[in-house]
Amino acid sequence: MSKQKAPRRVADNEALAVGTTIRGSAQKLNLVAALIRGRKVEEAMNILSFSKRAMAKDAQKVLASAIANAENNHDLDVDALVVAEASVGKSITMKRFATRGRGKSTRILKPFSRLRIVVREQEEA
Repeated sequence: MSKQKAPRRVADNEALAVGTTIRGSAQKLNLVAALIRGRKVEEAMNILSFSKRAMAKDAQKVLASAIANAENNHDLDVDALVVAEASVGKSITMKRFATRGRGKSTRILKPFSRLRIVVREQEEA
């Protein structure tokens, strides 16, 4: 007897991609995610490719993965896809130490973030 297949976390007309360790704070990544929420995927890819923010490149990779998942795994029409959800959360934090004057040291925190993008196929209205 084998274990049952896990149920889908999204609807039948949706596809999902998650970037688990994106280097940078969740607050800065959320500013990038806010640019693409609710937009068509073609427009969202253009926004991310011309954005000056450094984390836009990582967000673009996750969005491209969500589009590929929709096309290859779920047989959705790429031209009708919309970014339904772009949520950001905290991931791990690397702790490092820097030496300071008088024999002291200071803790340096290097945060990582998670980005979850859900694309939905929208019918032509």
